[in-house]
Amino acid sequence: MELCNCVEPAWPPDDLLMRYQYISDFFIALAYFSIPLELIYFVKKSAIFPYRWVLVQFGAFIVLCGATHFINLWTFGAHTRAVAVVLTVAKIFTAVVSCATALMLVHIIPDLLSVKTRELFLKNKAAELDREMGLIRTQEETGRHVRMLTHEIRSTLDKNTILKTTLVELGKTLSLEECNLWMPTKNGQELQLSHTLRQTDFGLITVPIHHTTIKQVFSSNRAVVISPNSPVCISRPRQGKYAIGDVVAVRVPLLPLTNFHPGDWPDSSKRLFALMVLMLPSDSARRWHVYELELVEVVADQVAVALSHAAILEETMQARDLLMEQNVQLDMARREAETAICARNDFLAVMNHEMRTPMHAIIALSSLLQETELTPEQRSMVDTVLKSSNLLATLINDVLDLSRLEDGSLELDMNTFKLPQIFIDVRNLVKPITSLKKLQVSLTLAPGLPPIVVGDDKRLMQTALNVVGNAVKFTKEGSISIKVCLERPEHTVDPLVPEFHPMQGEQHCYIRVEVRDTGVGLNPQDIPKLFNKFLQADSTTTRNYGGTGLGLAICKRFVNLMDGHIWVESEGVGKGTVVTFVVKLGLPQHPNELDRQSATVQQPTHLRTDFSGVRVLVTDDNGVNRMVTRGLLMRLGCEVTVVGSGRECLQVISQPGQSFQVLLLDVCMPDMDGYEVAIRIQEKFARHERPLLVALTANTDMATRERCLSLGMDRVILKPISLEKMRIVLTELLDVGSVNDNHWRARGK
Repeated sequence: MELCNCVEPAWPPDDLLMRYQYISDFFIALAYFSIPLELIYFVKKSAIFPYRWVLVQFGAFIVLCGATHFINLWTFGAHTRAVAVVLTVAKIFTAVVSCATALMLVHIIPDLLSVKTRELFLKNKAAELDREMGLIRTQEETGRHVRMLTHEIRSTLDKNTILKTTLVELGKTLSLEECNLWMPTKNGQELQLSHTLRQTDFGLITVPIHHTTIKQVFSSNRAVVISPNSPVCISRPRQGKYAIGDVVAVRVPLLPLTNFHPGDWPDSSKRLFALMVLMLPSDSARRWHVYELELVEVVADQVAVALSHAAILEETMQARDLLMEQNVQLDMARREAETAICARNDFLAVMNHEMRTPMHAIIALSSLLQETELTPEQRSMVDTVLKSSNLLATLINDVLDLSRLEDGSLELDMNTFKLPQIFIDVRNLVKPITSLKKLQVSLTLAPGLPPIVVGDDKRLMQTALNVVGNAVKFTKEGSISIKVCLERPEHTVDPLVPEFHPMQGEQHCYIRVEVRDTGVGLNPQDIPKLFNKFLQADSTTTRNYGGTGLGLAICKRFVNLMDGHIWVESEGVGKGTVVTFVVKLGLPQHPNELDRQSATVQQPTHLRTDFSGVRVLVTDDNGVNRMVTRGLLMRLGCEVTVVGSGRECLQVISQPGQSFQVLLLDVCMPDMDGYEVAIRIQEKFARHERPLLVALTANTDMATRERCLSLGMDRVILKPISLEKMRIVLTELLDVGSVNDNHWRARGK
């Protein structure tokens, strides 16, 4: 029986196809063997991979597949052509895909490894962020504690409260077993235990400031961990054996209290520190953390600031208490001074009146005696009495003027006057004495002097007359020269006050007056004494030449009132003296102002000698003054009526048929003074019907004169009054009339 040929007969093998299959199987096997190696590398490089057994199983499967293909290299047999072609194509594609997969894994595995690396990096970063957040939370907690502590510390400015609050709050915040504060002693050589957290009765405990632990802490501005066995580590005694906890110390800067006594502290240039010691609980594994040390340092700084504020407040309170005490003392001194000034003013007012009252009688009666027939010896005695009385009156005026200058009550009486005439009058006043002593007196008025100025002519004349009078008094032979000129920058100045350099202006000028004599001279060291009141350069001056030592003292104050300066120069005893003073005077806005004022008041061309028919009413409460004034007026020929009070004056002047031309009123009278009498008369009579009102006063101040003129009085006469002075006043009053209108017109009223 013949077999059916249903299978394609074998064909001769093709070497090319077999070679392709052989090569394909080789690469398939190579690819399969490389894949497990790559997977093993991946598994070893991956720190975390939860499915390693799966990779091992997959690797084993691939290895077995590769081994199968590798063994297949020796199993090639004859196949049909179609099978061989199909098998060859399949193996070629399998080889290509296997090799491509292996090559792709070579690139994919590093990427996978980098992903793992980034994952690990992110995990590390997350851990770091967690730690940083923990630090931030710790810092926030620390900051909260610091703010709380700062608020508690600064809620008061009492030093003890600040320190006690600090210890209590630190103990709560850090759970401390003990907290001590050591303050420096006054000698600065020791630290004394001043505050503790737990203990209440610890006594006096000190530690030398030069101790090693203290020097270590004071040398650093950070919190320092110190030995628990240090003498500054004071804690409550405990029973049994306990391991001492960690101890930290920090310095606290202090602002030293001066207490207005810097010597209480050893050296203000050295910085002072307090010491704060903090102890953790015993038998505890707890240690100091960095943030806790930072908290301690911040609290120490806050305590230093609070203590400095408390120190400043304490000093301020002490200063306030001291100032209040000083103010109380000053107020008492002020009241005593005011009382003394009032007493002095009252005394001067009384003495002014009381001293001038007898002087008025002496001078008036002496002047009346001069008008009688006297023997030469009697006339000489009367002349001596009159001269002595005038000298005493001058002394009284000097004392009262000096008193008002010192208390500031004396003011300048500003008027428009002729400047050259002042010094011409001064020269004429001293001429009789210089003629008697055979002295030559020269007056030089420099060109350029303003003819008319504004100032106090009486004070200027008094100053000039005093200086020239001294030159005449202290010069026995030789000459006296008076030079008046405008102050210039090239003129010499006072060597003791070289900074005095007055400048001329449009509204004012500075006048320089220089008085040079050939008299006794002065020692240069005695010159500063000249301007002290009641003091003279030479103790023999008063004995040899007379005088009180008030003249130049008053002149200096007058010159100061006129914004000027006065000084004395001398080369020595017997070499003469030069007195120079510079004063400030105003310049009138209208040069002819003085002429207009003079035209309103006509000066009498001559003095009357007979006042017969002139009826005068004298009102004075002092019987001696009434008698003296009546005698002066009757000597001049007046018809005189005297009364002793203001009410009597009003009764007499109101009687029908009684008419008086002049009414002399003493302004200081009891019950009703002269001011009120003048007001009543002006209210009752018209101006042309009433008599001329003349005020009699012993007060030399300008306020009295101004008040009299403001009340409408026509004249003011200053006691004491001589016969010649009364003749001049009556002549001016009857011939010229009232000066009241001219007075207020000069002041722009």
